[in-house]
Parts: sequence; C-alpha cells; structure tokens
Amino acid sequence: MTTVVALGGNALIGPGERGTAAEQLANLRETAKALAPVLLGGERIVLTHGNGPQVGNELIRQERASKEAPQLPLWLAVAQTQAEIGALIEAAFAPPVACVLTHVRVDPEDAAFERPTKPIGPFYTEERARELERDRGWAVVQDAGRGWRRVVPSPAPLGIVELESIRALVERGTTVVACGGGGIPVADEAGALRGIDAVIDKDRASALLATQLPAERLLILTAVPAVLRGFGTPEQEELRELTVDEAEELLAELAEGSMRPKVQAAAAFVRATGGEAVITSAEALGEALEGRAGTRIHT
Repeated sequence: MTTVVALGGNALIGPGERGTAAEQLANLRETAKALAPVLLGGERIVLTHGNGPQVGNELIRQERASKEAPQLPLWLAVAQTQAEIGALIEAAFAPPVACVLTHVRVDPEDAAFERPTKPIGPFYTEERARELERDRGWAVVQDAGRGWRRVVPSPAPLGIVELESIRALVERGTTVVACGGGGIPVADEAGALRGIDAVIDKDRASALLATQLPAERLLILTAVPAVLRGFGTPEQEELRELTVDEAEELLAELAEGSMRPKVQAAAAFVRATGGEAVITSAEALGEALEGRAGTRIHT
C-alpha cells in the first residue's frame, strides 16, 4: 500500500514556539513516533508538509538584508524552505528518506491570479505597503488589524513535475518528502519551466500527488483529532466516517479556513481514486487507523 501523509503545521512548530531549528527537529521526532504504525507497517510512504512560517521568516530575512544581498522571488523562497524542512525531516525520520525538490504546474490564466488572497511575509505600515505596491507591483491588504501585508494568488495545482522520480523512489522502498509547501509553482514556457510567485495549497497538492502516484490512502494530519460538525456550538460533534458524497455536502457548512480545504482535498482524492482519506491529529493517528478516532472519508 502507498500512503501520502500531509503533515500539518503543528508537526513543525508548536504553539508559542519561535520555530527554531531545534524546536522543529524535536517536534518532527515526536511526529515520527506517532507515525510509527504506518512507517513500520511495510507501507510505501510519501510525506508532504506546509511551509508558511518558514517562508514568512525567509521573506523577513530578505527584507532586512535587502541592502546587502539581492532579494529572491517567492518561488525560490518556496524552494529554499523545501530543502530546509526536508533536511529536518530526514534528520528526524529513520532512513532511507529522500527529499525531492518538487515543482508543481499551475495555469497562468487561473482566475486566482486576478484575486490574490494569500497573505505572506512581514507586516508593514500602510505607508510602506503602498510604496511596495507602487514600486514592486505587489497587491497589499490590511491583515487582521495587525498591519499591512503582501497577498499573492493561490492557483490550483495541475501536475507534479517530478512525479516519475517520486514514484521510482517510492517503489524502491524510500520514504519520500515531496510537494513541500504545496510545491514550487511553475508554468511551461517554450519547453522550459518558469517560476510563478504564488502559493499552492498544501492539501490540494497532496491530494493531487496521491491521485497521480497513485496512492491507496491519504492521511491529512492537523491540530484537531477529527472533523467537527457545528464547531463552537452546543451541538458540536466529531464526524467519525463520511462517504465522499457526504463530505462534499459538508463543505457548505464549513467556514473558509484550515478544515474546509482539508475536507475538499480528501474528497477529491477519494472521488478520483476510490481510495480512502483520514483527517486526524498525529496524537490520535493510532486510534484513527483503528477507526476509533479521526474522520475517515471513503466511497
């Protein structure tokens, strides 16, 4: 069996942490312990992960050092953090583990490019943000009353450039780290790849990778043990099992945010492959694999 495991942000940086290398490594070692039933069960594993805080830190470093060193485009910041986090995962998990720098094709005509929505990088005063908007052509918005930030598009992932390399490593029994941060967004141009400044949703990219490998199972690890219906209400309940039809119907009830794209990605994978998806936390994974926790989505 091939399983794609999408690691949530808490697998790297815990509440109240700064995200130092030591903190991230310690958290990943705990995640590796939680994944032992999968890693030691003879399954073929591909790990994906987010990179939001890491990219944010990289952009802050570039901004602060802009007078001393040239700034890099966003797509290369994604590449840098893929390598950074991949190195940490390789140090935390038992070998053989290989990190594959992963490019993901997007459509430059995707409607998302007309409506940038993903905040990235440092906060600015409105005056500075407007300067950057004028001088660099950025789109900027006020973010949660904390200041102004750059926003970039989040286009749909269409294809995994390194798919065959990932598949070959998986078939040899290597645990592969791929599609970090949703992948490096690229478009085909005159027979070559052109980097695109955008952010691809990590869970959508993970579902695409799981579909194209193909995998039999997609595990999406997050901060909560299961999908909740009626979140924050007296009727709140954990959903233990959903058909793909029920999962798609549930989307209308879920607010935009962390859980809706996870359910959407899980349903898309199940719909395309007939496999199963599980949404849970790393801590509850063992029970989830036994059907006693988590949310299982199936045909």
